[in-house]
Amino acid sequence: MLHLNTFVFNPFSENTYLVYDDDKNCLIIDPGCMDATEQDAMSGFIESNGLNPVMLLNTHCHLDHIFGNQWVFKSYGLELHLHPLDEPVLDHAPASGLMFGLPIETYTGPRSWLKEGEEIALGEYRFQIMHLPGHSPGSVGFYESTQKFLISGDVLFQGSIGRTDLPGGNHATLLNSIREKLFVLPDDVTVYSGHGEPTTIGVEKATNPFFS
Repeated sequence: MLHLNTFVFNPFSENTYLVYDDDKNCLIIDPGCMDATEQDAMSGFIESNGLNPVMLLNTHCHLDHIFGNQWVFKSYGLELHLHPLDEPVLDHAPASGLMFGLPIETYTGPRSWLKEGEEIALGEYRFQIMHLPGHSPGSVGFYESTQKFLISGDVLFQGSIGRTDLPGGNHATLLNSIREKLFVLPDDVTVYSGHGEPTTIGVEKATNPFFS
């Protein structure tokens, strides 16, 4: 069985996810921990539950989702996995941090590319990589079909969608990503977003005001 733990980190109330199996192998997704208190909260959970972090993933590379990338690399030796189209967003992060008055430690480790159609393995489970551009050029989602859940980043929210006014964003592209790739998933798929509470595909198809 897969287990999911959510942390809400940094001034942007970003959702950081730990997904782990019964063998305690763990994916770290969008580590937004930006200070020692938040880092201690995540490392404490990992240690107290005996987890073994095996992969670091970014759904996209906006500032609030990557504060902890370098800390995870240094603490657990995990290289970063991201979509290649979001590499410029990652490289711009230090400048974005200065603009918001929120310094970020530059990620210095190796980079591996996430590609649509490929899968991420966690024990016996497989996560489908879905390229979902619109919020950022290289936004991706991670879909696990046996337990029917999706880590969507900032693509789809409960009653909303990701903003598209940042560099590389495009409103029409985002709507197409959601319609063509997410709304074809089963209605009972749980969506874990980059901010806010979980929702389901069925609820968003029926009630999301951007698709009414």
